[in-house]
Amino acid sequence: MGHIRNSVIGDTLVRILRKAGYNVETQYYVNDMGRQIAIVSWALSHFDFDTSKKSDHSIADVYIKANAELGEYPEKVAEIDRLMQLVERGDEATIKSFSEAVLLALDGIKETLLRMNIHHDSFPYESTFVRSGAVTRIIEEIKATGRTKVDDGALMLDLEDYGFEKKLVIQRSDGTSLYTTRDLAYHEWKGERADRMIDILGADHKLISGQLKATLNLLGKPEPEVVIFEFVSLPEGSMSTRRGKFISADELLDQVEEQAFVEVDMRRPEMPEDFKQKVSRMVGIGAVRYDVIRVSPEKSTVFNWKEALDFEKQGAPFIQYSHARACSILKKAQEEGVWNEVFDMEPSLLVEDTEVELIKKMAAFDSIVEQCAKELKPHTLAIYARELAESFNQFYRFVPVINIDDEKLRATRLGLVDCARITLAISLETLGIDAPESM
Repeated sequence: MGHIRNSVIGDTLVRILRKAGYNVETQYYVNDMGRQIAIVSWALSHFDFDTSKKSDHSIADVYIKANAELGEYPEKVAEIDRLMQLVERGDEATIKSFSEAVLLALDGIKETLLRMNIHHDSFPYESTFVRSGAVTRIIEEIKATGRTKVDDGALMLDLEDYGFEKKLVIQRSDGTSLYTTRDLAYHEWKGERADRMIDILGADHKLISGQLKATLNLLGKPEPEVVIFEFVSLPEGSMSTRRGKFISADELLDQVEEQAFVEVDMRRPEMPEDFKQKVSRMVGIGAVRYDVIRVSPEKSTVFNWKEALDFEKQGAPFIQYSHARACSILKKAQEEGVWNEVFDMEPSLLVEDTEVELIKKMAAFDSIVEQCAKELKPHTLAIYARELAESFNQFYRFVPVINIDDEKLRATRLGLVDCARITLAISLETLGIDAPESM
């Protein structure tokens, strides 16, 4: 769920920024040189890889086995250290082994992201910055600041002037670089190509991201804006890959979609199977995305699928159902021959409190998007979408739309329904959630 929150926050912010007029490139920064990849590479040569499973799931299996093995036999950790030294020195066999491990993991990850309506424009690899010499150059720049010292063979950077008592390790005693060093080179490269950089990082990266920004500032380089998010847990407790106690994103999505199907089947038993499957996928993915994004990133949250799938409450299904209801109203009006899209509206006729409130809420969309883009707080849009759905339902509950004699008023109210439909659809799309026309 932590990885899901990272991806959903990032994707939603991208959609918001694009809606606000920014030209955005999304990048999935691939850690292909770190200790975790070294462990996976080692694991693939020591344990059987289950090709019948989704590739990233099998990677997780061998990774868990490897950590258990390394915990039981600490002397084998030296083999991992050796692999990290070899890959940084450019050993072709080790590079190939690491690349194979990364590709297996990425193939599965991309499949899951696509399932969640998430797309990345590029996948820069951290090894690129080692091979290009960018990491070596930035280490030399850091040395030139006069703030480094060697402690037990490792190169350390003093950032006390920036409020960090803990020194930042720039280079290990064995000469290998660290994730942070490669990250500095990556951000230098990004800063040369963008006016604004945004990182989405878990709360466990708070210290290191602060040190990274301080180092970039020290070197006179552009700093990223960092969105720190707390992790999501399930009611049963938190999850950990290293200890082998976790539920994969795919397993969670499967469970939520199954529960969504039960709900859709109960509400629309007369509909064909393919309709129920399609809607349950939309509702399930929407429920997960919305439940993740509705809470401010810096707050921890517990995912509860029963609450997330509540059609009558404050989750994505409620907003999706409001959109479907608007579509249904317009379809019925068209079938009865009392409305079409070219009918003229007379806004002066919309004087009921619920009508005025709905108009005000729809009019706020652009300012909400601009606010979210400026503050990088996507949960504000999630709250807005729910409030918009509530305003639409209040309007429909208290104001007759089709069954009225005044043709101009009817056409105007149906036009208002159409405006609400469009604004609901755009709001959902900006949240990365599908807008079913029928549910």
